[in-house]
Amino acid sequence: MRNKKPVIAITIGDSAGIGLEIIKKALAHQDNSKALFLVIGEKVKCKPGVVSAASGKAAIGCIKTAVDLIKRGKADALVTAPINKEAAGLAGFKFPGHTEYLAYLTGTKKFAMMLAVDKLRVVLATRHIALKDVAKRLNSRQIYDAIILTSATLKKYFKIKNPKIAVCALNPHAGENGLFSDEEKRIIMPAIRNAARTIKNITGPMAADALFYRAYRGEFDAEIAMYHDQGLIPLKMAGRDSAVNITLGLPFIRTSPAHGTAFDIAGKGIADPSSMIEAIKLAIKMAHG
Repeated sequence: MRNKKPVIAITIGDSAGIGLEIIKKALAHQDNSKALFLVIGEKVKCKPGVVSAASGKAAIGCIKTAVDLIKRGKADALVTAPINKEAAGLAGFKFPGHTEYLAYLTGTKKFAMMLAVDKLRVVLATRHIALKDVAKRLNSRQIYDAIILTSATLKKYFKIKNPKIAVCALNPHAGENGLFSDEEKRIIMPAIRNAARTIKNITGPMAADALFYRAYRGEFDAEIAMYHDQGLIPLKMAGRDSAVNITLGLPFIRTSPAHGTAFDIAGKGIADPSSMIEAIKLAIKMAHG
């Protein structure tokens, strides 16, 4: 960081969505004494709530511009408003989302999504894949990397010296000791054993319902979920409006609101900025170290 005030780059996302609205509202709630803000957008003809290749292309361009600015030392952290995957796809975007594209732009090989709200910090071992493919594509390396990245992030940015990390099982009741499936023994336990060589406070694999019950009570510093909805359902039940997404493993700080473009309410002036407010606040806090 070059000075006492970090520069927070904020991309507007898809112009046909609620990005600009929530950014404007969120910045009205920020303390300007703690950071400078650089909002990045492109002028594009589009209609609120209407998918178009033009708005998709502009959104992708803004992400690249922001990363280039950070690489050149012109910004210290990145906050991204939502993109629309259909619009981005029409513009030739080949990535599942922001996370994978940012990893590509920075040459990052090991990365993960953390979503945080209240007492929960949930990290996903797999991301945007079909539920039917989770068991086939899940592997010990993914889980191990998620644990290591989580621990490093908690220590560096959240100042937790000895993080308590809980790892979800894949199957109900953690597979009943292999009675109806063996992913816990074959895939998850080896990852936990390997991570435990350097990280001492690891619990699991634990049935997700029991794990999140304990997590709500504040027993853990972070939770590793095996697939998208296993982690996001309890998290959004805890605080959908103020949840924040954090990308782990990048060479810079990146946060975002934990919701989409909301095309159904775009242009109506009724979008809730709470998640964007928290995303910006967290980026500032992390940038200050």
